[in-house]
Order: sequence, then C-alpha cells, then structure tokens
Amino acid sequence: MQHSPSTPLEKVVPEAEDFLPLLGTDHIELYCGNAKQSAYYYMMAWGFEPVAYSGLETGRNDAVSYVLRQDKITLVLTSPLSADGPINQHINQHGDGVKAVALWVDDAEKSWKETTARGAVSVFEPETRKDANGEVVLSAIETYGDTIHVFVERKNYTGLFLPGYQPWSLETEVKSVGLKYVDHMVGNVGWGEMNTWVDFYARVMGFAQLISFDDKDISTEYTALMSKVMSNGNGRIKFPINEPAEGKKKSQIEEYIDFYNGSGVQHIAVATSNIIETVTQLRDRGIEFLRVPSAYYDTVLDRVGEIDEDLAPLKELGILIDRDDEGYLLQIFTKPVVDRPTMFFEIIQRKGAKSFGKGNFKALFEAIEREQESRGTL
Repeated sequence: MQHSPSTPLEKVVPEAEDFLPLLGTDHIELYCGNAKQSAYYYMMAWGFEPVAYSGLETGRNDAVSYVLRQDKITLVLTSPLSADGPINQHINQHGDGVKAVALWVDDAEKSWKETTARGAVSVFEPETRKDANGEVVLSAIETYGDTIHVFVERKNYTGLFLPGYQPWSLETEVKSVGLKYVDHMVGNVGWGEMNTWVDFYARVMGFAQLISFDDKDISTEYTALMSKVMSNGNGRIKFPINEPAEGKKKSQIEEYIDFYNGSGVQHIAVATSNIIETVTQLRDRGIEFLRVPSAYYDTVLDRVGEIDEDLAPLKELGILIDRDDEGYLLQIFTKPVVDRPTMFFEIIQRKGAKSFGKGNFKALFEAIEREQESRGTL
C-alpha cells in the first residue's frame, strides 16, 4: 500500500484550517452497470493493475467490487447483484459515475466528529473492520448530490485494500501508462450552488479557496460557467467546484446536470511525469481525447514562453499548454468515458505550475461545444 505518513505534512495553503487533517486520496469508488467489464477497460486501456475483489466468493451477496491500482491511484468499481437497492437507484439516476471520494486520514473517528459537528450529514458512523491483516476504521459524510466522502484510517492495517476483500490477479500482464496520483477532482453543481459547496468545504472540512473563475474567465460566444478551487492545507486534496452561468446556449455544466440528473463528479485529473508517453499509450489503446484546432499551436508559445518539450508531438496528440507565475503545465481531456455525456478524465503534467489551465479554457470549451453540437445538446 502507499500509506505511511504519521508525521504531519507540510502546510502549503496557509488559509486552510486543516483540522482533519487529510493525508491524500485513499480511493475513488464508481458505481457501474457492469463492474467486471469496466475493470477490464481500466486495466487494458488505462493500465490499472488488479488488486482485490469482493463479491459472492467473499460472502457478500448484495454487490461485487473490483479494486484496481496504478501507483497512488486506487479505483473501486462496484455493481449490484440484485434487481433493487441503492446501487441500482444510483446507476438508474446517474448512469455510471463516482459514488465515493475516499480520503485517507490518521483518525476516521475524529474526522467524522469534526465534520458532523460543523454541519456535515453523516452517511455512517465510525466502524472498525478487521481481518488477519489488522483493522481499518471507516466513517462517511455526504457532499454534493449523491456523492459521499469516506474517511479511511488504515495505520493498523497491512492488507491489500480493506477487510472483506480477497487478492485478485490476472494471468495476463497489465502495462502501466505512467499515471501517478490524483491531482484534483472536479464537482459540477446546479445553478447558484457553487458558493454553498465552497462554504461547505471551508466550514465543514477546513479547506481554503485557491482560485476563482467567473463567466468572464470561462466563456465563449455561446456558453459560460463559474468555478472556485478549494484545497486542504497540505495541497494534496484539491476540489474545483463548477456551476453553470447564463450563456446563449447550454453549457457543458448544464448538459452534465441534465444527464447526470443532479450534481456529481465531472472529472478526475490524474498526474503523469511524461504526458507525451502517457497520452501516446492511451491513444494507442483506444482512449479518445478532445481536440483543439491546430491553429491553437500557432500562437501558444507566444503566450506561454519557452518549454522543455518539442511542440510537434504536443500538437500531434492535442496536448494543451498553460503557464502561471510558478511554471507551466501540460494537460489534455478525454471525451466522456461513460455512456452519458458526464464523467471524463484529465491527464496533467505540472512543470512547476500550481494553476488549472485558465489560458486553455476558451479553446477547450469550444472543443466541447463541437462535441455537444454533434450530440444535439448545445
């Protein structure tokens, strides 16, 4: 497992209260219509390795879960085993999507007490799960939509994932594409709800606001949105929150809310140390990315200045570039990875930059609008 610190992590966002504190993203659980086939997709296309499994063979009869890992990113893919129940309702309403953003903590009981005392709605109280490898303490609270945060305390556990799971492997080799960790996760919320959830993360979880974008920053001729980025004190957990803004046509945030039937996780940004290599492998395995017009590359270096990479492979792959006061970043976004036009991934490589690609918003939004037009949802 990737889990070790009990020493306090350096505080990089001084305004954050950090009373939890959070050590990192523990795992992300997605509710899927077919977890087994989704697992195959994430292994063969995205390079995640099989780790653990829970289902009928482990004495669980309501659902099945497959656990996959690549470096510090752990995905849990869960499908129901019966006709009714909360997992079915979630899939029915939202399609495949993120149910739980699990956060790694030193003390799951304290995390639950601190957040519920500040107004968080409890999903379940702290509970201890044990097996031969030790014990894990879990607790959970609600966040936007039907999404939850699970607090995971695993300092007394040496197993592969959690009690109740058995090791799972394949006879075939799974090749990593070089993904390292979760850089940030973006939530889409409804009209006028952004500040409510910004306040929630500040008040309930001790986060601070890093950046704010309004509809003047993020708008095209047709569509607009507003966004604020929340971060915990050590900067390991960053949650941008988007809401729609008035535009001539329907923005991608409205499209998401319509098809997801409410607020939810829009995209997961995963970091790599070599974006050209990672994106080349993903593309060769069939992952589809949004494309910006080639004219973007005619002027991009005038805007961002000198970079270490050759422009030609970036242009060929459609990778975007942006710069802030601390360096630059390279980023690219997939098309939706589920049936509905909802969840997607971002691949990001930071070369010092701490920002989120503001200089690319217009080009990116116009690319998304072309996709929306093809779906008839613009």
